[in-house]
Amino acid sequence: MEYKYEKLTDKIYVCASSDHRFGTDAFLLADFSQYRRKDMACDLGTGCGIIPLIMQKKMPPKVTYAVDIQEGAIEQLRLGMERSETEGIVPICADLKVLWPDAPLGRLDLVTCNPPYKAVNAGFQSVITAQKIARHEIMCNIDDVCAAAEKLLKYGGRLCVCNRPERLSDVMAAMKAHNIEPKRLRMVSKSPEDAPWLFLIEGKKGSKSFMKIEPQLYIRSGDGFSDELKRIYDTGKEQE
Repeated sequence: MEYKYEKLTDKIYVCASSDHRFGTDAFLLADFSQYRRKDMACDLGTGCGIIPLIMQKKMPPKVTYAVDIQEGAIEQLRLGMERSETEGIVPICADLKVLWPDAPLGRLDLVTCNPPYKAVNAGFQSVITAQKIARHEIMCNIDDVCAAAEKLLKYGGRLCVCNRPERLSDVMAAMKAHNIEPKRLRMVSKSPEDAPWLFLIEGKKGSKSFMKIEPQLYIRSGDGFSDELKRIYDTGKEQE
């Protein structure tokens, strides 16, 4: 396995590979989550740990459990942490459907998840097992994610996820089925002329029904990145 270290800051590096990579959606989700210094957080299906590592760039949560079922993903996170200055990240190799023996049930302020976007039999499936797991609902689906979040979150705790627009009704239904009320929604488009390719949604455990629709987020402006993406991404290049 070949590893490549991607620099987030002078003190934060992500260990990426062909099996466990990251894209712009991870940066968008980390920013959308509005994580706080006092939070106890968890990133489900963390992959190479990109979201917990992004959160290290400014006032990271008090603790962030970084959970993935694949040992290779957790190993990459550990390699990234070895090269970085990190605080409060706890790598955990576990199945989110059963969590782990000492999981902080009912105690977390924030759960994030960049889940598999495609249903198990939908679309092109990569021949690489790790990529199949990342892209298709093979090891878990959105209902499993929401069920895990319901167990982990305290009352009023927040679940933030991203997904493709065609899955919006599935995500909202799964949230509601697990006592997580959708509260905030933002669509993401490449430009004002393009239809959304991603949505970001926040739900609160035990909350009453009321949803805020936020202004659309645009990735590009003219021939370059939008000012908002520059703020979110905070580097001069786009990841593949």
